Amino acid sequence: MLSVLRVHLPSEIPIVGCEITPYVLVKRPDNTVSNDDVPESAPVDGHHMRYRWYRIQSDRKIAVCSIHPTEQATIQCLGCVKAKIPVAKSYHCSSRCFSDAWQHHRALHDRASSAVSENGAEEEELFGRFNSTGSGVPNTGITGSASSGLSPGQNNGPVPSYPATVAERNGGETWFEVGRSRTYTPTADDIGHTLRFECVVVDAETRVPVGATNTVLTSRVIPAPSPTPRRMIQVNDAQGTAPSGTFTVLSYNILADAYATNESYSYCPSWALSWPYRRQNLLREIIGYHADIVCLQEVQIDHFEEFFAPELDKHGYQALYKKNTSEVYIGNFNAVDGCAIFFRRDRFSHIKKYEVEFNKAAQSLADAVIAANQKKSALNRLIKDNIALIVVLEAKFSSHGADIPGKRQLLCVANTHVNVPQDCKDVKLWQVHTLIKGLEKIAASADIPMLVCGDFNSLPNSAPHTLLSIGKVDPAHPDLAIDPYGILRPNNKLSHNLVLVSAYSSFARTKGFGPQAEQKRRIDPLSNEPLFTKCTREYIGTVDYIFYTADSLTDETMIVELAYVSLPSAKSHVCPWIIVKIPYVVVNGLLS
Repeated sequence: MLSVLRVHLPSEIPIVGCEITPYVLVKRPDNTVSNDDVPESAPVDGHHMRYRWYRIQSDRKIAVCSIHPTEQATIQCLGCVKAKIPVAKSYHCSSRCFSDAWQHHRALHDRASSAVSENGAEEEELFGRFNSTGSGVPNTGITGSASSGLSPGQNNGPVPSYPATVAERNGGETWFEVGRSRTYTPTADDIGHTLRFECVVVDAETRVPVGATNTVLTSRVIPAPSPTPRRMIQVNDAQGTAPSGTFTVLSYNILADAYATNESYSYCPSWALSWPYRRQNLLREIIGYHADIVCLQEVQIDHFEEFFAPELDKHGYQALYKKNTSEVYIGNFNAVDGCAIFFRRDRFSHIKKYEVEFNKAAQSLADAVIAANQKKSALNRLIKDNIALIVVLEAKFSSHGADIPGKRQLLCVANTHVNVPQDCKDVKLWQVHTLIKGLEKIAASADIPMLVCGDFNSLPNSAPHTLLSIGKVDPAHPDLAIDPYGILRPNNKLSHNLVLVSAYSSFARTKGFGPQAEQKRRIDPLSNEPLFTKCTREYIGTVDYIFYTADSLTDETMIVELAYVSLPSAKSHVCPWIIVKIPYVVVNGLLS
């Protein structure tokens, strides 16, 4: 008979707007065990699963910490009350929390005092509001709809048209049914309340539960943190609308869910690492740039097929994808990541797609230059499962000097993730060189402009960066010192004829007034690259780039602000993008 072995939640802390999918391990009549659903529409051996979600509301008012919204407040600052600062800002969960936040907190007092002095009244908007009220107590009012606050496409299953009281407990707790499907998306009505998930095996004929009901309780629902919008900085003196023939490009390593582990990001709360929470923020930011071409790295195959491709299709993008090879990887097939390129269908059409598998290139290299007795160890070093995705697009818009009847305006876009350990610098450089030589062949055959995007895991002035930006690597470069199998010899082969320029180089040449001057301080004057594109607690550095062929493309107008971010402590509120690599640049390219 069907039975439930185990139930748990991916994260104990639910976030408004982030779908919760409990892990329900079910044993089937044939003794197989799986996490697959057994819905009423497809019973197994006369049984199916039934799910219920409840909101647990208490008559007792609960104040929450202004710094850590998942914690109950134990301290209130009376100075805030006296200064008429919104009461939500006055609560803290501990004396340590209050002490750590004191510098910022004192600034609230100073600003409140200044506002009263200058305007004769407090300026509540200066501080913002908690849950649209001045109170630090979550709103326990009951609305007439249990599905309010859901975005399009979210469905918590059929629920009563009014919240149904299920049971009352001592202490004034009341349960309200809010969902009847396996998944549930918390709404604004749930903020500050605990959710209860129930699942039970049901006899399909009698509709009577069989066996014990399995239950799981969440922590209190918290509102989704609001991300800070990025600013766009003008690169040159161009005014008004962009000239004809321009297009925008975005490159972004989105951090695959398989790598977003508590071990790697111990300073982030588990809910901030969860894919349902991160994916909505990623999508919001990607769409917000309105880029004509989007290059993403570390895109898991299931996330591409089930999320990014269909969601970006709604916004007019066509999708192309290449997953990493998996000779090294052992595990869930869907967790294999890869590179994706999206382009706006109204701006470009797809002409051709090339796929580069560096494992195959490594095998060919080993067969050609590695001694037979060293081939196995050499392949162990060379094979890293990395790939590159190359697409040739045709512009559907005209550009300067290109209004010649019958002339096709083509563009080649390459996207890669050179995921190679730092102690294998020879392999990293070899992969970049292999990619560049392939692009050279494409350029020679069609005289086509090039964009090279990706996460190269290489710092400015490293051998891979030098090869890309200068076109050759000095034989005395320190990165060439380690080459145990001679894959980089002779060193004079490490060159190419593509005139590639980093997208940030044009920004480094600006005069630097106003916001530009502030941003130029975040550019390394030796490399003309930003001080960082990846920022975690353990690592800050530049590894992501967009290169373009300067003899056929012009970096025209804007780049993303190089905003510094503060790293959170283990308990603090997390910026939605702090655990992923910062979107490197949005370039307005000009086809010439």
